[in-house]
Amino acid sequence: MATSVPQPLPRTASEASRIPRPEYPRPGFVREDWLNLNGPWQFARDPGDSGLERGLVDGELPERILVPFCPESELSGIGDTDFHHAVWYRRTVRIPGTWAGRRAVLHFGAVDHDATVWVNGREVVRHSGGFTPFSADLGDIVSPGEDTTIVVRARDTATGPQARGKQSTEYANHSCVYTRTTGIWQTVWMEPVADTHFKRPRITPDLAGGCFHVEVPLNGRRTGHHVRAELRDAQGPVAESRIDAGLDLAARLVLPVPEDRRRPWSPNDPHLYELSLELTDANGRVVDTAVCTAGLRSVTVDGKRVLINGEPVFQRLVLDQGWYPDGLMTAPDDAALVRDIELSLAAGFNGARLHQKVFEERFLHHADRLGYLVWGEFGDWGGNTGPVSGDNQQPTSGFVAQWLEAVERDYSHPSIIGWCPLNETRQELTDRQSVLDDVTRAMFLATKAADTSRPVLDASGYAHRVPETDIYDSHCYEQDPRVFGELMSGLDKDAPFVNPQDEAPNTTWSVPYRGQPYFCSEFGGIWWNPDEAQAAGEDRLVSWGYGQRPRDEEEFHERFAGLTGVLLHDPDMFGYCYTQLTDVFQEHNGIYRFDRSSKLDVTRVREAQERRAAVEER
Repeated sequence: MATSVPQPLPRTASEASRIPRPEYPRPGFVREDWLNLNGPWQFARDPGDSGLERGLVDGELPERILVPFCPESELSGIGDTDFHHAVWYRRTVRIPGTWAGRRAVLHFGAVDHDATVWVNGREVVRHSGGFTPFSADLGDIVSPGEDTTIVVRARDTATGPQARGKQSTEYANHSCVYTRTTGIWQTVWMEPVADTHFKRPRITPDLAGGCFHVEVPLNGRRTGHHVRAELRDAQGPVAESRIDAGLDLAARLVLPVPEDRRRPWSPNDPHLYELSLELTDANGRVVDTAVCTAGLRSVTVDGKRVLINGEPVFQRLVLDQGWYPDGLMTAPDDAALVRDIELSLAAGFNGARLHQKVFEERFLHHADRLGYLVWGEFGDWGGNTGPVSGDNQQPTSGFVAQWLEAVERDYSHPSIIGWCPLNETRQELTDRQSVLDDVTRAMFLATKAADTSRPVLDASGYAHRVPETDIYDSHCYEQDPRVFGELMSGLDKDAPFVNPQDEAPNTTWSVPYRGQPYFCSEFGGIWWNPDEAQAAGEDRLVSWGYGQRPRDEEEFHERFAGLTGVLLHDPDMFGYCYTQLTDVFQEHNGIYRFDRSSKLDVTRVREAQERRAAVEER
């Protein structure tokens, strides 16, 4: 049952239509009252990071920027792609008078990378990490009906270990890294809450038991409070549960689904239930309400197979970078998020690796609605200390904290069927424990502790360091289907996968394979740009891709069908991930152009993938 998304309050419809990205930013956990703070903000570049000493907390700022778009993007109105060591934002907003008696909470979807926020001159929150949300309870700092001034400083760096994903550490973007993002790049908003209120719930589907387990953390005093949960579908109420909220830090409820109302969520039938939450105080007064969505589905590891709802579903995934020409990491509008999923489905994919970026939550909301399988991933590139991106990875403990924030945010989305904390952590495996060994294991164990309902891949591509990882994978961009097939068929138990294209002779990067489900999670990347003159010499090409470019589109389709066919016909392969959905700047190996226009016969791409996979025959 679809959840209605309220308009910003107290703005009129015409005012809301002029706000960039006006849609509700947290669609899996909806409260009725909220205030969208996107739009024009004062802005200042601070190249020497001296703004605090120069009094920028208290003064007016000289420029204007359109939030939530970063200053490097065209949509921000700034469009400055140089390095930004620090930037400042300022905005004055009036807290609605209707919020009297409640506490205002200020939310940031994501700020890259280190943020400090002041409200009415008082520091209210600090946060490190460019991909995950954070909030500040403004308590008695603000008053309903009065103006409130918000100031944000965001610091960023292109040097040293920092989780930055595909953001270039050089001035220009190149190969498979792109224009940087600094500062605010997701929605800024506020909402009113009671002194005692819900925090984000964790909804765990239990298909075998025919129920949902709902854990609802609470903030504030709990004595005398009760939590009521009601599950609904299109026919009406399905189940209800009520519990005393004063006995535990989180209220834990079970909502059994009668057999005749059980409708598992799947790619073919992405059914969502509506879950309403209500918090009452000792006097029976309702002090908080929220609406969530829930999908009843299971993910199981069975030998070398990954099952969804007990059935093998071959994962025909595509690598999605989540970059846009005008907004960079921020989609220009909500329709662009939906469009990307629809383009992928049209090409025959049934899901995606959300690559080197924690996508905004609305993307996952649409994936839930459309039955699109996704792997949640962290943007860990940037922890390298070597000359090549990914070499000598030295991720910090901060990576673990930021990754857990992502898992906590996205836990309840049924479209997520697996977690991948790290990607392509190139480092030789030696007899000495390294920082990479420690952090890889920490991120794996932390993910397993936070979520026992999904498989976890310790590190995608190479540098597998956790012997008991749920999933084992490889990356291989061999373009000859015959050679590719030989490489893919050579994975033996008790031996690591070795990619001769990437690994030096006699170098071991990974612990041995132990018979887990296995897939090639990056392949293809066929370099195809029909707009580039085919007669141009290789030294004159401005685009980039993997391997030798096809001579024409026909050769592209033959190669694509050959490569995908190798993996579809492998009985030990549970899925694959093709690189990639769209071109991104100079990287021209997408199924679609960067502007999402067609560059290939998508019907042939889809037909190549429609062959039944060997694992689905068992």
